[in-house]
Amino acid sequence: MTMSLITLTDILAARDRIASIAVRTPLVQLSRERLSAAGFADLADTAPEIYLKDESAQPIKSFKLRGAYNKIAQLSPEQLKRGVITYSSGNHAQGVAYSARALGGKAVIVMPSNSPQIKIDATRALGAEIVTVGSASTERKLKAEELAAAHGYTIIPPYDDPAIIAGQATCGLEILEQLPEVDLVLSPVSGGGLLSGVATGIKLAAKPGGPFIARAGVPGERSLLDGVAMRDEWGRTNAHAPLVYGCEPELAGDSKESFYLKTLVEWPAEKTTRTLCDGLRTQSLGQRNFEHILQFVDGIVTVTEDEIRTALKIMLAATDIVPEPSGAVTLAAALFHTREFPGIGPASKIAAIVSGGNLDPALRTQLESESAATPV
Repeated sequence: MTMSLITLTDILAARDRIASIAVRTPLVQLSRERLSAAGFADLADTAPEIYLKDESAQPIKSFKLRGAYNKIAQLSPEQLKRGVITYSSGNHAQGVAYSARALGGKAVIVMPSNSPQIKIDATRALGAEIVTVGSASTERKLKAEELAAAHGYTIIPPYDDPAIIAGQATCGLEILEQLPEVDLVLSPVSGGGLLSGVATGIKLAAKPGGPFIARAGVPGERSLLDGVAMRDEWGRTNAHAPLVYGCEPELAGDSKESFYLKTLVEWPAEKTTRTLCDGLRTQSLGQRNFEHILQFVDGIVTVTEDEIRTALKIMLAATDIVPEPSGAVTLAAALFHTREFPGIGPASKIAAIVSGGNLDPALRTQLESESAATPV
C-alpha cells in the first residue's frame, strides 16, 4: 500500500513549531589539518571536505527532539492530560520525555533491557515513567501498544509517523542553509525517521524552482522562503540538490538490503543487536519511512565496527564533539567509503550528521585508552 508523503509545507510548519525548543545545531568542519594533528594523517591525505552536523548540541543530545516535539505539540489538551507513550532504546525516549514535560503532559517509555544506563538515567531525570522489556524492537512496540490500549495513552512512534518525519526533516533544511554548496549529505539510518526526513526536506527544498534563496546580508548562507525560487546573487535560478545517502552498521544492515531489493525486510534481534550502535539496532525500516526513502534517497552504505570505532576516536581527538556510536557511522562512511558515492572525491563537500552524543562514559574511557596506547 502506497502512503502519502509529507510535503515541504509540512516541513516548514514543523520548523516553526519546534523553533522555541530545538536548537539550530552547528555544522563543524573537520579539516585535513585537524585530522593530521589528531594523528590521522593517512586519512587526511585523501579525505574529502567534511562537515559534521552536530545534533549532540540539542538539549537532549540527539536529533530526536525535533520529531518528538513536532508530534506532541499537535496533540489536544485531553490527549496531553491522559499522557503519551513510546518505545525506544534511549534517544527518542528522551525526546518524548522532554517534549511532554515542556507541554505539561505525562510520558511513559518502554525501553529494552540492553539500553545504555546513561540513556535510562537521562530519561528518568526528565520525569518519565520507564517500563523495561527484552532487547527486540518488536517486543517494546507491542508492550507500548498494550499499555496505550489499557490507559488511553497516545503513542508517539519513534520514526513511522508523518509528524516525526517532518520534524526530523528540519535538520536537512538547516544543512542547506549552512552549506548551500554541499555535494553529499550522510544520515544514520535504522528505523528511518532521520534519513527519510532529511532526504525529503533536502530534495523538496533544493529542487529547481524550490523555495530556497540566498540570505540577504549573510554571505555563503541560504534560507527557505515560501514560494520563492532559489536564485544566486545575479538573480538566476541555481538549484543544487545534493546526493543523500543513509549509513548503517554492516551488522545491522537491514535498511541497505531493503533499499536495494525495493522490498521491506526485517532482521532478527539476534543479528541487529551485535552492533556497538545501540541506536541503530531496529530490525526494520518503518513502512512510511521506506516509502519516503525509496522516493528521495540516493543510496545506503554499511560500515564495519572497526570503522565506527575509528570514527569515534577521530571525533574525540580532533573535535569538541562527543558522539555516540550511532552518530559516528556517517563519518565512518565519509572517510572509508567515498568510492561508493558517485561523483564524490577529495574536492567534494560532505555533510555528515552526528545524530547524537549520549556516549557511555565507560566506552569513552575505553576508546581514549586505546588511542593513547596505539597511536594511529
